Amino acid sequence: MNKIISKEIFSENVVQFEVEAPLIAKAHRAGHFVIVRVGEQGERMPLTIASSDVQKGSINLVVQKVGVSSAKLCALNAGDYITDLVGPLGKATHIENFGTVLCACGGVGTAPMLPIVRALKKAGNRVITVLAARSKTLIILEKQMREHSDEVIIMTDDGSYGTKGLVTNGIESVLQRESVDFCVTVGPAIMMKFVGQLTQKYRIPTVASLNTIMVDGTGMCGACRVTVDKKTKFVCVDGPEFDAHQVDFDEMIMRLNAYKDLERGAMQRFAEQPEQDRPAM
Repeated sequence: MNKIISKEIFSENVVQFEVEAPLIAKAHRAGHFVIVRVGEQGERMPLTIASSDVQKGSINLVVQKVGVSSAKLCALNAGDYITDLVGPLGKATHIENFGTVLCACGGVGTAPMLPIVRALKKAGNRVITVLAARSKTLIILEKQMREHSDEVIIMTDDGSYGTKGLVTNGIESVLQRESVDFCVTVGPAIMMKFVGQLTQKYRIPTVASLNTIMVDGTGMCGACRVTVDKKTKFVCVDGPEFDAHQVDFDEMIMRLNAYKDLERGAMQRFAEQPEQDRPAM
């Protein structure tokens, strides 16, 4: 079991936990993730590590409440314990001095992007970060991103902060004014699909960090399979990052939506259940 050191509420449905995990903190590299389980009967959830502190022996996880399992996790507080925490998993991000790198992230995708931005800047790159969300209240980790980026562009769907528009509008504004050597994108699958289509038009190499359904995190169950360059890959062991121009995003989105109705039903039943009757975590 891993103790929660602190909890920070970013918005109504997004929180950040600092969790005791000294061995994971020591081995963590940008791009790595963990699998978390809350309760003995809990579902296994993949969460990318937002940051780590080797001296404190802790890692930071940003969690969005979207279903029963994530709701149970978000309900925990400092001093509580996470039942299981396994990692670091996946392949670390390939970092080198590319030149000018565009980092495009949406929503909670900002959390896994932060260590990537930090590593790219440390490697000597000029880093331009585009943060996108539906509204101002959903923009997270802006201060930290500004500390490690040469420029940060904010895009909101409703125009409540930064510039009104989509992440692709922010990307294209950069591509029209200067040369970009490499792009990294993290966020909702549909967002990464259109980022890849845009950068392909400009012939800019692009990697996307995929957020598929996962179960075991070791490549045995096959739940996270995706098609990349017409070949089957497993996100948990072959990724999570792949060439965004080769990913079959339509197939990935279809698989992500396969259990949406069941998830909504489970969440509704959980919300209607009196708190004292909920299973112990």
